[in-house]
Amino acid sequence: MGVADRKRHYGMDWLRIGAFALLILYHIGMYFVPWGWHVKSDPTIDWVAIPMLATNSWRLPLLFLVSGYASAALFAKLGGAGAFVRSRSARLLIPLLFGVIAVISPQPWVELAGQHGYAQNFGHFWFNDYFRFGTLDGIILPTWQHLWFVVYLWVYTLIAALVIALVPGEARVQIADRAARLLGGRGLHVVPLALWLAIYAAFPTHRETHALVDDGPTHLHYLMPFAIGWLLRVRPILFAAVARQWRVALGIGLAAYGAVAAIEWHYPGAAPMPQAAHIAFAVARRAQGWATIVALIGIADAYWDRDHPWRAMLAEAVFPFYIVHQTIIVVFGWWLLQGQVAALPAFLILVAATVVGCWAFYLGGRRIGWLRPLIGLQRRA
Repeated sequence: MGVADRKRHYGMDWLRIGAFALLILYHIGMYFVPWGWHVKSDPTIDWVAIPMLATNSWRLPLLFLVSGYASAALFAKLGGAGAFVRSRSARLLIPLLFGVIAVISPQPWVELAGQHGYAQNFGHFWFNDYFRFGTLDGIILPTWQHLWFVVYLWVYTLIAALVIALVPGEARVQIADRAARLLGGRGLHVVPLALWLAIYAAFPTHRETHALVDDGPTHLHYLMPFAIGWLLRVRPILFAAVARQWRVALGIGLAAYGAVAAIEWHYPGAAPMPQAAHIAFAVARRAQGWATIVALIGIADAYWDRDHPWRAMLAEAVFPFYIVHQTIIVVFGWWLLQGQVAALPAFLILVAATVVGCWAFYLGGRRIGWLRPLIGLQRRA
């Protein structure tokens, strides 16, 4: 059976849907947690960091992994590097441009108004300041904000296409076989974690910038799960290795999260942390991240590899939801902050507003033919 003939793995679809749903909840949590963000509740709540750290280390690497898996499936369907690049560019860059122009702009305006004393209304900001192609109080405008993920994913698909175009087919087969053998045993746990720890050891002070050109260590961190996701598609025998080890991985992930949560509890918010605690936190966080990803792949393979009447719609809705969700959260968070709404009702309002707004954006856009590619949907046949 060829790569292009392999059946759809519904478990990977459910992983993608679930990961994006958690991402939306995570960004709602960013309104309350002490970490820097576009709009913050007053006061912030230190303990919110602990549940957020339950997903912080693995939510984005998991998204890159399932994107790598989906990219490999698309490449097998299209059958060539050129067609693959054209397809991914249209599907990613068109909604990226639309998002930057029409969706993202309220986010920097809220941040400037709330944290930098910007006195102009949104209309003045959009027409006079947003498209300055420079900085305003240190904020780059225009900006892609949370759509940095789309930019990075597009670049990673270009890298994959370049490798495919330059490396002969027989050599690619040998590389994939050797990588699958390396990860087929205990290497599934050891090798990716060792790579992540090596990146941290080489760049211990690097913080993600999401600016593409100055984010080298971050690219190394995310390219690895993207490549493993691709490998899972072209060498599905790796699912057998995951099946053997995901329960152990789950235990490791939970134990590592316990260490992460304990350190955060002991040094909450901006409390100074000794170097030893910094290192322990970084190591535990990476161990938690990769072990949890292995566990989730195993769970998806064992229990979620089945279709459901809602799956196709949810899988299609994921990208439009992603495009619009953070703008909804930031705008409603700004209104809640102005109204001095307490934490619990603010959380419930943010969840309800984001769910309703995302569904309205998706269901409205999918009915309008010319709007479909702008919100990340395929054109109707």
